[in-house]
Amino acid sequence: MAGQDGEGVLAPPGTERPRRYLPKLRYELIGCGLHGHELLGTDAARLRADDAIFAREEDRLRWYRCLRCDSWVALNPPAQPAAEYPPRREEVLLPLRGRPLRDRYALRLIALDRALHFLVLGVLSGGLFVFAHNKAMLHSDFTRILKDLQGGLGGPVNNSQHGIVHDLQRLFAVSIRNLYLVAAGAAAYAVLEGCEAIGLWLGRRWAEYLTFIATVVFVPYEIYELTKSITWLKVLALVINLVIVVYLLLAKRLFGLRGGGKADQAERDKDYGWPAIERATPRPTARIAPAPVPEAPPVPPA
Repeated sequence: MAGQDGEGVLAPPGTERPRRYLPKLRYELIGCGLHGHELLGTDAARLRADDAIFAREEDRLRWYRCLRCDSWVALNPPAQPAAEYPPRREEVLLPLRGRPLRDRYALRLIALDRALHFLVLGVLSGGLFVFAHNKAMLHSDFTRILKDLQGGLGGPVNNSQHGIVHDLQRLFAVSIRNLYLVAAGAAAYAVLEGCEAIGLWLGRRWAEYLTFIATVVFVPYEIYELTKSITWLKVLALVINLVIVVYLLLAKRLFGLRGGGKADQAERDKDYGWPAIERATPRPTARIAPAPVPEAPPVPPA
């Protein structure tokens, strides 16, 4: 939980010097801002000596330590306590902090991206299935409307190789069998994206591998599309996917890189659990006795 100040010295939590060009995100503060502090023992009548790591009582006030961001909050003791003592440590489900919390936010951002893909592909697949099932009727209506427009305007509506009319003509030229195949492919890819979103949201290791493979496969196609035409949407999609690939490969240590899963779990264990909270707890120092005050020299008699 501790960071480093501008001179590279390990600093207590919350005392790091702000960096101008590359600010340090405090994910613990983001979590507490969204969900509130994680305080323990606010409904307990008394505190034990072992509880001093997260709750202390001084001058008729209780000081509670947030188990996520290490902030101390002063509250009055409960007027109607629900328990005699706070729960034991082994009974407490600690909130994520440090690297595990950072990974949760990063993975859930990717999960939201995959959920958006799932919705778009699901709608596209459903539309293609409906179009293939009613292609004959829709083609008849399209031809009739196109003829009415051409007659009303006194000539062809669109003779170019671009535009929505040309795209619809190409779509109607596709066979029903191929339309069903494309719709089935879009549906299968939507299911894949949905599985990625659920797995990443829950922080599953298999979802990280699945997302990496599914993303890498389409990167060459995205680069090829940019060689034909460059749009801000294509560039943004490619950049997002490259960032996801690099993050999963390096930060999550996939395929044994940088020590693999064991090293990743070891790094997570450093910032999670009671040992991590104890390491971030300041230790009391020995009280220094005040220096003796020198006696004033005797005043000589007049």
